[in-house]
Amino acid sequence: MGGMEIHQLEMLRELGALGSVKAVAETLLVTPSAVSQQLAALQKTVEVPLTRKEGRNLVLTEAGQVLADAGAAVVSAMADAKMAIGAYHGSPVAPVTLSGFHSAGQALFAPLARLLDGPGQPRILLSDEDVAQQDFPALTARYDLVLAHRMDHSPRWPEERVAVIPLAHEPLDVALPAGHRLAGQRAVTADDVVGEPWVTSRAGYSPADVLSAVAAVSSRELNIVHRINDYSTVAALVAAGGVIGLLPRHTAQPVLNPDIVLRPLEGISTRRRIDLLARPENLKRTSVMMVCEALQTIMTDLVGAEG
Repeated sequence: MGGMEIHQLEMLRELGALGSVKAVAETLLVTPSAVSQQLAALQKTVEVPLTRKEGRNLVLTEAGQVLADAGAAVVSAMADAKMAIGAYHGSPVAPVTLSGFHSAGQALFAPLARLLDGPGQPRILLSDEDVAQQDFPALTARYDLVLAHRMDHSPRWPEERVAVIPLAHEPLDVALPAGHRLAGQRAVTADDVVGEPWVTSRAGYSPADVLSAVAAVSSRELNIVHRINDYSTVAALVAAGGVIGLLPRHTAQPVLNPDIVLRPLEGISTRRRIDLLARPENLKRTSVMMVCEALQTIMTDLVGAEG
């Protein structure tokens, strides 16, 4: 890899993850022209094109992605070296940035803050990121840890680029007003609920995926009234009595109230995987692993209490 420099490989990797020179510059706290100059210098070291124009953006070619993935291994190796000689990786109190989708944040952020509130604990910096399933891996360019979710049938995370730590395998249940005609049943089927008025998520998110399966199994059209991603709003609308919805069994507990009942949906796979995503080198930091272990403990307690 004569002539290549680590920071150039890092920029190429960021370009593959973020999709534009401007986004790379914002993430690395440099100017767009500096990014362009370093990518041009890297291009001079190889004979095949690493990037191409796509509209107004600069994106990776297949060769560029191969080099970016190889560069990730180099960056990880450098992290190993720092771990052997530096206090940065070994410090338990180093700051850790964590993003979470809304329902995970509602269920996990406050318990995590309480658990890590004390001397010798990492300083956590929390953000919420409500993105479609395919967009979670790119968030590892901006955060040390990313709480992500995907349905069982959806594509696996790109484990050649991100490390995956499983947290939970959570079903989505049908949320009914307490006085609904189906509330007395132990479980419901697609035929039971397909004709009901629904509040669901936007396309690309877990509830919409499950409802598509309901329509396919019952061979009937859905009556979707509202499309709302925020589960607290979904719960409030269900409690009001005009619609039914889908809520995660465990992580929705903070937004439930006595006016709502949850019932399993039989005959359809409704489970989603809640995982922590991270760049491999970040998991070599003591403070990051302490946050991972704390989240595993909190999720285990939550699932055990409600399961």
